[in-house]
Amino acid sequence: MANTISCPKCGSQIEVTEALKHQIEDEVLVAEKTKHQEDLVRVRKESEEKARKELEEKTGLEILDLKKTLTENEQKITEFRKRELEFREERRRIEDEKKELELTVQKRVDEERKKVEESVSVREAEKNRLVVAEYEEKLKSMQRSLEDAQRKAQQGSQQTQGEVLELDLEENLRSSFAQDVIEPVGKGVKGADIRQIVKSQSGVVCGVILWESKRTKDWHDDWTQKLKDDLRAEGANVPVIVSEILPKEAQKGMGIKDGVWVVSFSLVIPLAMLLRRNLLEVAYHKMGAVDRSKKSEQLYEYVTGHEFIQQVEATLEVYREMQENLNREKTAYEKIWKAREFQIKRLLNSTASICGSMQGLIGSSMPQIKGLELLELTSGKTRI
Repeated sequence: MANTISCPKCGSQIEVTEALKHQIEDEVLVAEKTKHQEDLVRVRKESEEKARKELEEKTGLEILDLKKTLTENEQKITEFRKRELEFREERRRIEDEKKELELTVQKRVDEERKKVEESVSVREAEKNRLVVAEYEEKLKSMQRSLEDAQRKAQQGSQQTQGEVLELDLEENLRSSFAQDVIEPVGKGVKGADIRQIVKSQSGVVCGVILWESKRTKDWHDDWTQKLKDDLRAEGANVPVIVSEILPKEAQKGMGIKDGVWVVSFSLVIPLAMLLRRNLLEVAYHKMGAVDRSKKSEQLYEYVTGHEFIQQVEATLEVYREMQENLNREKTAYEKIWKAREFQIKRLLNSTASICGSMQGLIGSSMPQIKGLELLELTSGKTRI
């Protein structure tokens, strides 16, 4: 019996067995394909899950290892800080004990020295009492002889000191005013010690300053009259006495006594500069004047007048103030430099001590710090 059927639409004969076969094959293929897809999805999910678990396990182990390392490092840092604090405390304690020990030793040494000195003093006083009494009379006799010799030598000594002072004054004037003529008055010649002939830049003589130097224990008023007589005899313009002992008119270091300038040794050059300047100015005015005697009187009146004195005193006051300020600034800056130098040394020593302590704790893994090698060698410390 043929396994065929007729198609109700077209009437064609269809083989039932062949049709069912193809249908079953198609259904089986679809089922196999669906199962294969499901197997692929399941295998992919299993692979992804396995890979995820393996990654989580590996990452977890690394995180645990890092946490352990971090904990160990923190413990080491804490221990290092603790040791550094202990080291600092121990160093401060040692320094305090050292200072206390030095103070105690110094006190004991002073006490023992005082006891020894007192003991020796008592013994020596007792031992030498008779000897001293014996030599006292000899000493008095020698003292009288010495006083006589000093009185005899005093005149020669004062003369020598005066000559030294005169030479020093002459050298200062010559070095400060090279264009002027500085002439020392010879021994045995009546007159002042030094004659300063003031000249202009063109070589014109503008005036003469007479300098008299004194180095004695007392001031004598007759010095001014003698110098004024010398001034008239010389035909000079300005008389000046340079002295260690000053009268009351020149207690500030400079002044006028009976028409004569009196100045201390420290203010000689400033006064000479002011006197020269006024002589030069008057000389310039005299070149165009006719009455020379009148101008000379005006010069003398101006030089000995209050206006000129005030100008000179004001200039010298500024000079002294500037000198004092300069000395104070020098002292202040030296103090600041010394303090900074001490601070820098302390900072370097502290830095070297800290690095040395860290190197002792860490070992050779401690990196070398540039600039501390020479400091370590000069300080005599041994580094590990």
